[in-house]
Amino acid sequence: MLKEFLDPQILFVLQALTVLAAIFIGVRLGGIAIGYAGGAGLLVLGPLLGLDPGGVSGDKVYIPIDVILIIMSVIAAIAAMQVAGGLDYLVHLAGVLLRRNPKHITYLGPAVTYFLTFFAGTGHTAFSTLPVIAEVAKEQGVKPSIPLSVSVVSSQIAITASPVSAAVIFLSGLLEPYGVGYLTILAVCIPTTLTACMVTSFVCNLFEADLERDPVYRQRVEQGLVKRRGGAAYVERPGAKLSVLLFLLGVIAIVLYATAISKNIGWIANPVVGRDAAIIMFMLGIATLIVVCARIDPNEVLNAATFKSGMTACVCVLGVAWLGATFVQGNIDAIQNTAGVVLARYPWMLAVALFFASMLLYSQAATTKALMPAALALAVSPETVVASFAAVSALFVLPTYPTLLAAVQMDDTGSTRIGKYVFNHPFLFPGMLAIATAVALGFVLAPLVI
Repeated sequence: MLKEFLDPQILFVLQALTVLAAIFIGVRLGGIAIGYAGGAGLLVLGPLLGLDPGGVSGDKVYIPIDVILIIMSVIAAIAAMQVAGGLDYLVHLAGVLLRRNPKHITYLGPAVTYFLTFFAGTGHTAFSTLPVIAEVAKEQGVKPSIPLSVSVVSSQIAITASPVSAAVIFLSGLLEPYGVGYLTILAVCIPTTLTACMVTSFVCNLFEADLERDPVYRQRVEQGLVKRRGGAAYVERPGAKLSVLLFLLGVIAIVLYATAISKNIGWIANPVVGRDAAIIMFMLGIATLIVVCARIDPNEVLNAATFKSGMTACVCVLGVAWLGATFVQGNIDAIQNTAGVVLARYPWMLAVALFFASMLLYSQAATTKALMPAALALAVSPETVVASFAAVSALFVLPTYPTLLAAVQMDDTGSTRIGKYVFNHPFLFPGMLAIATAVALGFVLAPLVI
């Protein structure tokens, strides 16, 4: 163990470099390997550099077990709904809306992906709508890069406003002792993030959007690489609408129960079942009802795209959030001495820290789990925490996130492309603008609501 032989400052630097190196390797490998690399980093932080990674029980539990279980249960219900045809039904409705109002694609595309994420608690629902957005934009002679980029950003930032997202649920548990309830967080995050997405749509709509002026598009047309696909015929499965209704009822039940047990409301003074456990129960119960009432084969759920992506997210959160929490908790005194002074003078710096952390951690839930407890330990006010919450959605900075890559691949016009300098891609400006706007609005609204 090197801890006994190294100067504390050198040891801290080595630990920080280990965290960054593990995250960098995970990002380069992509997919579930992000979580793998987090675990590999812990092998260095723990046995070699002397940080205690905690365990699965006791006082030191740095593994984000609650977040992982919530993601698993929500994804289980969503995957059941997908097998029943519910997600296809929602995408069909979104496609009808977009094709009926093609001139407003830059506004409607992001609105659709926002509300799909808001409803389902995962940004992966955007996968099915991105092809429709790209095709409608192309039909209107609009560069697909504009509505696609804002739509991807909207699907990410909506996580911080979704009543069933693991990030929101974990944050509400952290802030409950401070008198900030579940509904209070939603009351701030929903209007600020939705407004920010629409403001971003408005600003991006001012850009040069004429597809015919794009030299890459013209070149691809000459090469025969651009095709008009049109809308595929939709065939509704028997249990599609029922599965959507059941899932919606589950979301409503979760919101009502969380409200009832909230200290601010107090309808249920001493609840037997806590909020996190209730969410898991409701989601698994809804999944059961979908299987029974929609008559689906539960074995098909294992092959659903949402199930696979959700389980991948669980492994990523496990490795990366555990890695980050181990580093933060192992150096909490040093972090408090330096960051505490800065945050006391400049509270908005929390949003900056969350932005860069989420850029590396690749998960809103993992970032919230890794940094928010430390922020509260530094005496950052609940108002600042809630106002800065949207900044955990900077998953668009590195052009390797699945929905971002999907948008690039689905746009055969070539307008949605990643430049040779990596960071010069069409998602960076809309993402930064949306987060900056949401955080600014949060600092205005949070003090009024909390």
